[in-house]
Amino acid sequence: MNLRLVIRRAASATAAALALGAACAAVAATPVTPYRIVHVYPHDTHAYTEGLFYLNGDLYESTGEPGRSFIRRERLEDGKVLQQTQIDPRLFGEGIVNWKNQIISLTWRDEVGYRWNLKSFTQDSSFHYTGEGWGLTQDGQHLILSDGTSILHVLDPDTLSQVRGISVTADSQSVVNLNELEWVKGEILANVWMTSRIARIDPKTGVVKAWIDLSDLPEARHQADADAVLNGIAYDKAHDRLFVTGKDWPHLYEIKLGAVRAAH
Repeated sequence: MNLRLVIRRAASATAAALALGAACAAVAATPVTPYRIVHVYPHDTHAYTEGLFYLNGDLYESTGEPGRSFIRRERLEDGKVLQQTQIDPRLFGEGIVNWKNQIISLTWRDEVGYRWNLKSFTQDSSFHYTGEGWGLTQDGQHLILSDGTSILHVLDPDTLSQVRGISVTADSQSVVNLNELEWVKGEILANVWMTSRIARIDPKTGVVKAWIDLSDLPEARHQADADAVLNGIAYDKAHDRLFVTGKDWPHLYEIKLGAVRAAH
């Protein structure tokens, strides 16, 4: 068993069980969004995906684990790394988001984040926060941060002070282990760690409006190892394209969502 599995699972075993339980319980009443695969792209099988976004024709991806934590700009069509920078090899990189001319990145338990120049990938500054860092996205006005709990933190992008918290629930149960995030058409899409589901969250109420169940994707059905879970959501707003992948997955999928149907 590798080190990350020992550390991360020991720290989050109870939370993971709760997340799975909440997800399963929610099946009874929370609708499920059907989808179809539009295109399949290559993805680096050594990229332990923690953050993902699409901007100006390229994918931006952050990877995790000490010594393997990078921020990359990648060509969508073939997954070629066009530009990258490494986070301090002692740290465990987590989510990223673009804001103006910067990339903002988190680390897992070190309570330190960074601002990088979007063009040069040079580090502009660092900042500190309390608690864990998991996922990041933005809605055009604020940053939204996940920390592995059921609370999403809405932050001022300049000061990084909290504006408000969003308590996420499905069928009146808290949904924990919220991980990688993406803002899509007025909703927050969130991977739920250790599941193959994405929550479609109403940012005003925190209620999961519907699930996107990706358990039939090849990597979800035949998981390479226990850590190779679904994680990574990116949205191309200009062309209405939604991309998903997972940790160390060989593929990134462009998917198209259909009309929500009631869960069985």
